[in-house]
Amino acid sequence: MLGPREVGRLWDRHLLNCGALGSLIPHGADVCDVGSGAGLPGLVLALARPDLTVTLIEPLLRRATFLSEAVDALGLTNTRVVRARAEDHSDLYDTVTARAVAPLPRLVRVTLGLCRPGGSVLAMKGERAALELAEVEPELAAHGVASWTIERLGEGLLETPTTVVRLVARS
Repeated sequence: MLGPREVGRLWDRHLLNCGALGSLIPHGADVCDVGSGAGLPGLVLALARPDLTVTLIEPLLRRATFLSEAVDALGLTNTRVVRARAEDHSDLYDTVTARAVAPLPRLVRVTLGLCRPGGSVLAMKGERAALELAEVEPELAAHGVASWTIERLGEGLLETPTTVVRLVARS
């Protein structure tokens, strides 16, 4: 969630930061945003990329209610809200996104189960991306990950570029 001190950084640090993910998502993809909370990055992607079909997964009732109201208020016909824990959701997606959900070792176990073969997990990780990736790297192949990279998006455009760990599931 966004705190009161975040208002001044709302556009750059939160909205544009999330919008930068769109460059990593193929046209027409089915996207799942795990732990959507305030709708970041899921709502931003749904607004910026009407070609996507976006599922917002959120286990907490008040957040899921907020997301449903936001989807309705924004008139998003390409977005649905699912109140569930990601571990209990069984649909498969081309791209799975996560922002501020869990440390990468735990996030890998949760998100890869939602990813179609050949699909991608895009985990927004910031400054700790390399440390978290190094911690889980020895286990990635066993979890079905074919390749992994750290992507920096929005360099020269955003005050703080978006740092994403990209995991590609084995086909």
